[in-house]
Amino acid sequence: MNHADARSADASAVALPETAAAHPTGPAAPRRGGAAGPVALVVGGALSVQFGAALAVLLIPRAGALGVVTLRLTLAALVLLLVCRPRVRGYSRSDWGTVVAFGAAMGGMNVCIYQAIDRIPLGAAVTLEVLGPLALSVVASRRLLSLVWAGLALAGVVLLSGGGFDRLDPVGAGFALAAGALWATYIVFSARTGRRFPQADGLALAMAVGAVLSLPLGLAEAGTRLAVPSTLALGLAVALLSSVLPYTLELIALRRIPAGTFAVLMSLEPAVAALAGFLVLRQALSATDAAAIALVIAASIGAVRSRTRPRPTTGD
Repeated sequence: MNHADARSADASAVALPETAAAHPTGPAAPRRGGAAGPVALVVGGALSVQFGAALAVLLIPRAGALGVVTLRLTLAALVLLLVCRPRVRGYSRSDWGTVVAFGAAMGGMNVCIYQAIDRIPLGAAVTLEVLGPLALSVVASRRLLSLVWAGLALAGVVLLSGGGFDRLDPVGAGFALAAGALWATYIVFSARTGRRFPQADGLALAMAVGAVLSLPLGLAEAGTRLAVPSTLALGLAVALLSSVLPYTLELIALRRIPAGTFAVLMSLEPAVAALAGFLVLRQALSATDAAAIALVIAASIGAVRSRTRPRPTTGD
């Protein structure tokens, strides 16, 4: 599913996406001017990620959850390697250790979130997944107000689970929470990769690492079903929608808007996921579910804004 996603180079400034991630070219100074264009790009990227995830749910009966992960990562890696043509010489052992850790986190995150969306609704899965990056933002903030946002998120999770995860499949909820923890790890290593590798080279190499790690799992679960032409075509669509297209849109947007603004927009991903689940998978939300998702979104936005807001300074 969604994310694995490279989304802001300064990991500590981002609460989320997918947020997942790191701006592979490093932080860029925002351009002055209207923000409608880059905002549309970020929203378009979020729509692409979550509708790609919804398409992946439809593909799971054909290839299994692990098979879909393998198709997504492998095909996305092939596209990125062909487009980026990353240099592989001249890097230190530490550089390669960083990119391998980034790829391992990416692969693990995808495995967990696809296992989750195979068991629980897409909107609920992404809402639980978002807690990982949210926790990272709260810890990085070191502000008392961050505890308020953490409490708000916790209230949303309790509401979503109906007071106990027995309302959701507990295994699916566990996989979604594990995906969130790996998402936070992904953010940290994607930021480090962005500082060590130029352009999107680190992202392409990490995607290849994730593909290699997921390949045995996908082959064990799906075997020759992965080679069926229609399955390959759908897998390519998932790879393009969930990885290649959103990364491209977000890289362009991050050159024109601040990372904090980007993170606030990415905080809306649970709502986008719920919309994709409703339109594509006919997964209707109850009023309680909608309220729970709204609480987590509000907590994410609040955590991002408190993290990126400059601290007041005292004069002499």
